[in-house]
Amino acid sequence: MPHPKDAVGSTAAEAEDVKPATPATSVPEPLDNTADELPGIHERRRPVRESGLRNKVVVITGAGAGIGRATAMRFAEEGARIAAWDVSAKAATQLESAIKWAGGEGCFQAVNVTSAGDVQAATQEVLDRWQRVDVLINNAGIVRDAQLVKWNGNGPESMMSEENWDAVINVNLKGVFLATRAVVPQMIRQRSGVIISAASVVGLWGNFGQTNYVASKAGVIGMTRTWARELGRYNIRVNAVAPGFIATDMVRAMPEKVLQSMIARTPLGRPGTPEDVANTYAWLASDQASFIHGTVISVDGGVVIGT
Repeated sequence: MPHPKDAVGSTAAEAEDVKPATPATSVPEPLDNTADELPGIHERRRPVRESGLRNKVVVITGAGAGIGRATAMRFAEEGARIAAWDVSAKAATQLESAIKWAGGEGCFQAVNVTSAGDVQAATQEVLDRWQRVDVLINNAGIVRDAQLVKWNGNGPESMMSEENWDAVINVNLKGVFLATRAVVPQMIRQRSGVIISAASVVGLWGNFGQTNYVASKAGVIGMTRTWARELGRYNIRVNAVAPGFIATDMVRAMPEKVLQSMIARTPLGRPGTPEDVANTYAWLASDQASFIHGTVISVDGGVVIGT
């Protein structure tokens, strides 16, 4: 962008500083990348913009495996302080060691995100340890797929059970509500924070056999947009990420025919990786995304536009 003075004319002294244009037949001289100012252009080179995540306190739910673990490692690479929450403590020691190895500081906490008591206690532990919460990644989620009613021609062969409905809604929707409600008071006090929740492309478009999962992810999108309206005044940014077909261990266990069908519907012709989603979380949490608020970013290889 030209300097404002260039738009209305320069002083004589400034005009003398501008070198004559290089003839078209001449080979231009290489740009001096060490110069503080481009020759003949009144624009100073900006310093490399850092992510701003070093030493930030990041709570990640569902951090024990898959996308959650990849997210913990990605933030560790930025030098963040990570509270890794998961319902299973099986990978606790290994995860804490991996976070430290990657350059972060980590603390594993066994947390059931469907329990308000668990979530409040874990949040208080984070505050006791680091005195703040800068980023919340609502990543924990489960699936319990079934058709609403599977019809065999004469009558219902099976139905989605109330138990499976409740299980998915409790983890995927209520868990996001509870974790966000727990950290927001501290974020308001510190007048800063970032909340990022895992939605899904199926929350945007629906999917066969996933009434409960789709409802939970559509709910996450709705809460994200509501919280963006409520919390922006406190400098708290709220966004969601909608992954498509991501090659987690759970997905790799699916029948090969199903996997190939998913790939066929992805214009990029491959599944995403947990790191693809983790990179998006990290960018949204960073200073580089400081004006991104109230949006849903799809990480899906183009699946929402079809093939």
